[in-house]
Amino acid sequence: YSSEIKHLICRSVSSLLRRRIDFKMKKSDSTKSLLIKSEQLLRIEDHDFAMRPGFGGAAIPVGIDVQVESIDSISEVNMDFTMTLYLRHYWQDDRLAFPSSSKKSRTFDARLVKKIWVPDVFFVHSKRSFIHDTTMENIMLRVYPDGNILYSVRITVTALCAMDFSSFPLDTQKCSLELESYAYNENDLMLYWKNGNDSLRTDEIVLSQFFIEEFHPSYGLAFYSSTGWYNRLYINFILRRHIFFFMLQTYFPTMLMVMLSWVSFWIDRRAVPARVSLGITTVLTMSTIITGVSASMPQVSYVKAVDIYLWASFLFVFLSVIEYAAVNYFTTVEEMKKLKGGKIPADFNATQTMAFDGCYHDNDIDLTPFPELPSTPNTERSRTATSRNSAAEPPPTEGTRLRRKKSIKHNLSFIMSNSYMIDSYSRVIFPMTYLLFNIIYWSLYS
Repeated sequence: YSSEIKHLICRSVSSLLRRRIDFKMKKSDSTKSLLIKSEQLLRIEDHDFAMRPGFGGAAIPVGIDVQVESIDSISEVNMDFTMTLYLRHYWQDDRLAFPSSSKKSRTFDARLVKKIWVPDVFFVHSKRSFIHDTTMENIMLRVYPDGNILYSVRITVTALCAMDFSSFPLDTQKCSLELESYAYNENDLMLYWKNGNDSLRTDEIVLSQFFIEEFHPSYGLAFYSSTGWYNRLYINFILRRHIFFFMLQTYFPTMLMVMLSWVSFWIDRRAVPARVSLGITTVLTMSTIITGVSASMPQVSYVKAVDIYLWASFLFVFLSVIEYAAVNYFTTVEEMKKLKGGKIPADFNATQTMAFDGCYHDNDIDLTPFPELPSTPNTERSRTATSRNSAAEPPPTEGTRLRRKKSIKHNLSFIMSNSYMIDSYSRVIFPMTYLLFNIIYWSLYS
């Protein structure tokens, strides 16, 4: 029997040891028991949390503060912005008050949030928004013994921003993110900034095309005809666009194309292929720049500042082509008049003269005037009558219309006979006019 007694003693000792180990493990791993105790301590099962605190009484105040983590993107085409922020709510719910000798708060995650009442704050004019859920939902609930509650959530939201592009790209945009309760109007819930102007905090935010000039909160009321007045909080920020990117991509190439079109004024007016090809190239390049800028912008119904600059520059390039068309036309007309009024010598080399533009030129041929007709008695009489009539008629005064007509015709004929002067004047007029346009443009928009 001694062996059996020893065996029973060993079994009893081992069972006692196992029970002590299980008791220590249960005591050290008290997560489940703490959860049960917390729910019992907060008396979650004893109240109906579908109703707000103080239901039927005065509006419950809910304080808000926001920490902006980043502005992820700003889209001119979609006219919206994307922002990631920490949204924190502060309110008091006496139903969650619990006794505590240490006066320490208890912190919970999203699993307890689903069982209690929280404010139904939403973002007005938002297109998309979501709560980050990696690795768990980014939600924190902190309950204090007196019933004060801190509810924090990390959200990324894409909201509408009504942008004005009349001064683009020298513009400043004002955008705002608006917070409001969806179900509770001002009689049930009062939203306010927890710490006034200090309720909005921002990390160091760097944007590629914008410089953030200002971040500030504000407060207002929104009225809906069906449900009444609601408290609304605004996160306002002002963005000023960096101009250097557009100077490199748009303004400098445009200036160079306009200056390149002026090169044709120094090319011989008889070099038709060179001047025409240069003018067409600059016109097509300007069209490409205008198309590229328009493709990256929203289709607005008003004129932008960049449109004024591009189309004015396009007009300068186009006028340089028209200028050469006028020069070539006047040159050709004058040469044709000289050809009709003289004789072509026998040793004239037509191939050499038409090498440039297919027209005969006065410096390549020696034009002699037609011989005078022999004088006859009839011609002598006509000359005498003409001289008498001219002596009888008084000369026109300077202010008469006849003098103006002769003056205009004289100036036009002078320009046509000296078409090279158009290029000389254009070399000064075009740069000075373009410089004046730039002074006016940059003084107005910058």
